[in-house]
Amino acid sequence: MIKNAEKPDYLYRSGVGIMLINSDKKIFVGKRIDNNSDAWQMPQGGIDPSENEDVAMFRELKEETGISDSGINIIKKSAEYFYYNLPYKLQKKFWGGKYLGQKQRWYLAEFIGDEAMINLRGESPEFSDWKWIEKDRLINSIVGFKRSLYRDIIKEFAEFL
Repeated sequence: MIKNAEKPDYLYRSGVGIMLINSDKKIFVGKRIDNNSDAWQMPQGGIDPSENEDVAMFRELKEETGISDSGINIIKKSAEYFYYNLPYKLQKKFWGGKYLGQKQRWYLAEFIGDEAMINLRGESPEFSDWKWIEKDRLINSIVGFKRSLYRDIIKEFAEFL
């Protein structure tokens, strides 16, 4: 994780991330629709201008997974922001080249709904598939540049996993 003092916030897109766990403490991951590799990630996304972080979290979860707020219980919100840099070749591709990466508030939530409510075919799908994964398998299932971030998120929420 990049510490806040190392880079000015304006170089990072503000966002939220959701570590969604089921009753077995497995973590929800989606396979990115725009990546040909076997890359998975937890739901995450940007915060719209003048949008509250909590509202953004519920909106992103609904947009990416189809899960509404009635399908989850929030367990904890990260105390600090997490930062990550995109690889240089991707910095120019995403967000008009305006940002080095993202500054994110992460949420830990328990899925309490029925899996039938999971729907990846929203207005602008981001995932082609989804699964529940064990914490110990999470790091090796994601793109390399997010591995340090995910390790820090696991540490943040370790007492609940």
